[in-house]
Amino acid sequence: MFDSLNYCAAANRYEKGDTFYRRCGRSGVLLPAVSLGLWKNFGSTSPYELSRDMLLYAFDHGICHFDLANNYGPVNGSAEQTFGRVMLDALRPYRDELFVATKAGYDMWPGPYGNWGSRKYLMASLDQSLRRMHLDYVDLFYSHRYDPNTPLDETLQALVDMVRSGKALYVGLSRWPLEATRYGLDYLRHHDVPCLCYQGRINLLDREPITSGVLPAVHEAGCGFVSFSPLAQGLLAGRYTHGIPETSRMRRDVTLSADRLTPTLSRQIDAFCQLAAARGETPAALALRWVLSQQGVTSVIVGASSTEQLGESLPAAQAPALGADELAEVENIFGVAEE
Repeated sequence: MFDSLNYCAAANRYEKGDTFYRRCGRSGVLLPAVSLGLWKNFGSTSPYELSRDMLLYAFDHGICHFDLANNYGPVNGSAEQTFGRVMLDALRPYRDELFVATKAGYDMWPGPYGNWGSRKYLMASLDQSLRRMHLDYVDLFYSHRYDPNTPLDETLQALVDMVRSGKALYVGLSRWPLEATRYGLDYLRHHDVPCLCYQGRINLLDREPITSGVLPAVHEAGCGFVSFSPLAQGLLAGRYTHGIPETSRMRRDVTLSADRLTPTLSRQIDAFCQLAAARGETPAALALRWVLSQQGVTSVIVGASSTEQLGESLPAAQAPALGADELAEVENIFGVAEE
């Protein structure tokens, strides 16, 4: 446990290998290969002390990029509140070392202006996020999802104006389809606020940004790529090789259904775990290395329910990229990726 009132960051937190920090596209920003996401286990239903300990453990081990969204919790907004409390308790002296990202795009409050991608919603969301996190600015603000009904120019101009106002240093896109992404990249570049990075889901079970052409497109445009759910919510970490633990996300969380663990997928995961063991790696480390070995990927966002679990992901950030034969060996276990 950390004594947050007397917290002093580890002096060796930046003494990592050459692979630990990666340039985000064609920008001056370096992100840790493994970043910490606050989607789960940082809301008001989680013990504050545990959330604080995981944040401080991450920072002590070189993870300076923290990924949030206005609706992360539960309840909505409470993950940002937890982060803000840790800022006040311990991390305020280190603000200039932190790279804090948040997003808006999903349902947040009642009425017509609490969702999607209107200028009114995005601007109000950013102001609320800053208050919850006790920050003057965020380092990165994402449009969390594509809005098919709001003109793209309205959403994108709101992002431009966030940077010009000083409330965000950079902006990004998350989960936008290919053609809208191309339009967004072009719009932002021509308004002198280039898109820093795109956030999407890439893992061995879901390669949609690769197959759809999004990853190649953003890489060619000089935009970084940050992957969320690189372990498929724990499926690729070997947590379900002996059934479904009572304390697991599959038991506790509607975002991961037990129906997902089919007999075929169970066999594939068993084979993947055996391959990782033969290589002297954990399944989590091998799964993360696969994502980090994709051309154009800057960082993977991992979740954690304990400091021990977070520590299991760190070796992947310091390991070399997988070679072509190693990539093929891993991919062949799963065959054609699920859509």
